[in-house]
Amino acid sequence: MNKKLVLAYSGGLDTSYCVKSLSEAGYEVHAVSVNTGGCDAAEVSALESKALTLGATSYTSIEAVETFYQDIVKYLIFGNVLKNNTYPLSVSAERVTQAVAIVEHAKKIGATAIAHGSTGAGNDQVRFDLIFQTRAPQIEIITPIRDKKLSREDEIAYLKEHGVDWSWEKAQYSINKGLWGTSVGGSETLKSREPLPDSAYPSDCTKTAGEKISLHFDKGELVGINNTTYSSVEAIQQLQTLAGAFAIGRDIHVGDTIIGIKGRVGFEAAAALVSIKAHQLLEKHTLSKWQLHHKDSIGAYYGMMLHEGQYLDPVMRDFEALLSSSQQTVTGTVFVTLHPYRFTLDGIESTFDLMDNSFGTYGEANEAWTADEAKGFIKLSANAGKIFQHVNK
Repeated sequence: MNKKLVLAYSGGLDTSYCVKSLSEAGYEVHAVSVNTGGCDAAEVSALESKALTLGATSYTSIEAVETFYQDIVKYLIFGNVLKNNTYPLSVSAERVTQAVAIVEHAKKIGATAIAHGSTGAGNDQVRFDLIFQTRAPQIEIITPIRDKKLSREDEIAYLKEHGVDWSWEKAQYSINKGLWGTSVGGSETLKSREPLPDSAYPSDCTKTAGEKISLHFDKGELVGINNTTYSSVEAIQQLQTLAGAFAIGRDIHVGDTIIGIKGRVGFEAAAALVSIKAHQLLEKHTLSKWQLHHKDSIGAYYGMMLHEGQYLDPVMRDFEALLSSSQQTVTGTVFVTLHPYRFTLDGIESTFDLMDNSFGTYGEANEAWTADEAKGFIKLSANAGKIFQHVNK
């Protein structure tokens, strides 16, 4: 009896090689793709056709957009997470959701092995293996591309020898699209000097006149745009449509990979960047100084551990609990103006706005203290510094 194996399947060259080679090796291959916002029905149908043609016993598409939002994206917004103050963790966040869904599917169908097409030179091998080993240590992990150190030419030659003579011309740019943004890789991102050209990005700038929009948040979650209520997933998708028309959210992230080398990746994430910055502005008005201060560090830790594939560590649930608790007053409307390639945050309205002029107006008037009280406070605040200067003359 063939060994039952679940393959994380994308339809590209690497995972197509895995389907064919593993089925030829005697495995009962069950191909699985997990949609986190980048596939429509036609693309899913095409993936199924390819997988079955290559020799897969079955193909399953797992719809995980809502799960991706509830389990991860929500907390990335709560924490205002931008890796190295730039990248909203579009792909690395997706991989965690995909890996969890795949391993749970493998357990459900009684698979004895899980395979993926990662090479030995990237982050995804770590993210997949960590999740698989943690959730199902009894299931064998098989990685043909990594283990055999195969080149594209090796894979293409094998497929041709086994009757799969498809066009495998490498696209000039690799595109990975999901709910939380699109990553873009090309020859320019392999070195440090050159930017990506406009043509590399999936969206075109089709609007030139500024456009004002309003974003409504309820306890930290984006739930409305321009006075229309949406689910949070729908709101992100609608914001992507609005802001994407201005080609907003393009940049190149430079960072440290899990395996110790530095790398560059281009991305386009209009909805992610606009929603994070709008949410952060609303927090500045509705949270205390110390909430803001400690949230900054918690958000950074959460993003780092998610990037490193450590999503299942118990401390992540602790971070999520604090981030969720901090959002109780983060309700209101943020006003944004969209421009070609950029956006401005114009202001907010909230019943929880702490800019309450009944206590005073910054730089103008004080209502809750006297001049003598202010001078006494300042004198006490200066005390530690005066002592230090006196002792260290």
